[in-house]
Amino acid sequence: MQKGQIRVQTENIFPIIKKFLYSDHEIFIRELVSNAVDASQKLKTLSSKGEVKGDIGDLRVDVIVDAKEKTISIIDNGIGMSAEEVDKYINQVAFSGAEEFVTKYQDASIIGHFGLGFYSSFMVSDKVDIYSKSHTDAPGVFWSCDGSPSYELYEVDYSNRGTKIVMHINEESKEFLEPSRVKSILDRFCKFLPVAIYFTDANAEVKEAKAEEGKEVEAEVEKPINNTNPIWVRKPADLTKEDYENFYKELYPFGEKPLFWIHLNVDYPFNLTGILYFPKIKQSFEIQKDKIQLYCNQVFVTDEVKDIVPEFLMLLHGVIDSPDIPLNVSRSYLQGDPNVKKINAHITKKVADKLEEIFNNDRKAFEEKWESLGLFVKYGMITDDKFLEKGNKFLILEDAAEAGKFYTLEEYKTTTEATQKNKEGKQVLLYTTNPVGQDAFIQAAVGKGYKVIKLETMVDAAFINNVEMKWEGVQFVRVDADVVDNLIDKQENVDSVLSKEEVEQAKKLFEFQIPETTITVEVKGLSQDVAPVIATRPEFMRRMKDMAGMSGGGMNAFYAQMPDEVHLTINGNHPIYQTLLKETNTDKQQKQARNLADLALLSQGLLKGAELTSFINRSVELTSQS
Repeated sequence: MQKGQIRVQTENIFPIIKKFLYSDHEIFIRELVSNAVDASQKLKTLSSKGEVKGDIGDLRVDVIVDAKEKTISIIDNGIGMSAEEVDKYINQVAFSGAEEFVTKYQDASIIGHFGLGFYSSFMVSDKVDIYSKSHTDAPGVFWSCDGSPSYELYEVDYSNRGTKIVMHINEESKEFLEPSRVKSILDRFCKFLPVAIYFTDANAEVKEAKAEEGKEVEAEVEKPINNTNPIWVRKPADLTKEDYENFYKELYPFGEKPLFWIHLNVDYPFNLTGILYFPKIKQSFEIQKDKIQLYCNQVFVTDEVKDIVPEFLMLLHGVIDSPDIPLNVSRSYLQGDPNVKKINAHITKKVADKLEEIFNNDRKAFEEKWESLGLFVKYGMITDDKFLEKGNKFLILEDAAEAGKFYTLEEYKTTTEATQKNKEGKQVLLYTTNPVGQDAFIQAAVGKGYKVIKLETMVDAAFINNVEMKWEGVQFVRVDADVVDNLIDKQENVDSVLSKEEVEQAKKLFEFQIPETTITVEVKGLSQDVAPVIATRPEFMRRMKDMAGMSGGGMNAFYAQMPDEVHLTINGNHPIYQTLLKETNTDKQQKQARNLADLALLSQGLLKGAELTSFINRSVELTSQS
């Protein structure tokens, strides 16, 4: 029998382990099960090289919770350890001190560092026992430690190849003696480990109770709790559409079928496998981030992957697995590691290539999915310049007047080149943020031969501002930003039929103000079929106020406090003015003029509260007079 002290040059490393090694104590299950899987994989490797004699049998890991005995046991039939190996991997944690121990390993990979991963067991245990039998002819060995630097190590008659770790759970950690708690941790961290994992509640008495009652008990088929061969480690050529959809359902049981997926498989300059799914996203935008799971050799690491996956792809779902990313991952590590930056860039490229491929091969299907895809594409073009370059090829713009009609940017330019360039030579993209509310403006523009596109989602305001700065020779103008004749800045006027005196009379009729709104008035000669009064909001100020409404602070707060700007354009050629300007009842004339203005304001959603009530009452009054 050997007795001694673990060779760590500090008075007691275990409090350091408990305090600093992991922020979440449930990690001990992941670490010990991962070690057991490593031991199994190592035996499999040696066997494949002919270095292990005979059949190694079915490799497995058992996790047994015994609440009565207050123990959790983790058992494998892997490579096992001799007494010398236990001394090497467990006792000789020979660092210069506790501080260096923590510093050296806080950002390092646990898996493969048996000693360090094993010591996570002391976060929850009063005592830990190890039974082990090497795959060689070495005798069995027993090791025990109570959380102090003292240990016992001696040979025992342990005949099962592999290792059994028994943790005697301390009072503060008794939550881990709840079988459901342990099973949920296994399901989270060990769901896709490559060796079968079996869970047992040692105190389950259902079968015994039924047997005592004389009832026939069906033999349960023992099933592992994990999927040892998830599809991301398999070849895409061997997988069907149903395989991908079934795996998505395994990850997200209550999710709708995904739109499509990208299978990642990289072995240079870094190792990376995985599957990223594009989920359906409805217009309500109930978006859920943190749906991508990060694995290291099929061991779950985290679902907070924003430093690995580009921000705009955080809306995707799926799995990424890379042995180049450590298990006890930290944000500081991710932000500084060059491999992580390469992975980020590679994922961006793969997603862009896949979108371009689908667009080129099946544009109709791509257009049908645009309601969901558009969010990814636009968000990506805002936040990632490399994606912006590629996105120009498959960004599509939906026609507001013709359902199901889409244009690429180049197609829109080509079809509108002659009619939609302003005096500065820029291509004007007319758009609507509300096809129903802005229908009159859309119809007026279409009537002039202009094309209007829909940009009505939550991301479009930022998209317009961002790409307008990056696309040369392009200007976005909302369709209700001015009267249709001015939208393209051509300044083409129809002569007004009103005299100079009548123009001044018309202006005075419409010179009024409403709270929190600055109103300017202009009389123009427009076509007779154009509305008598048109309310428009200048593009720049309206954009700034829209952006301010979505995010406060800084200049946004400044714009948010500024009054709305509304420009009333009086169509002097509309027949109604031939009657209105000749009305002798001044009170009635003013009320009729104000009603025309209010109708225009109503179309912009700017008539509210007391002003809206006055409009309704005035309308009733005028109707009763006629």
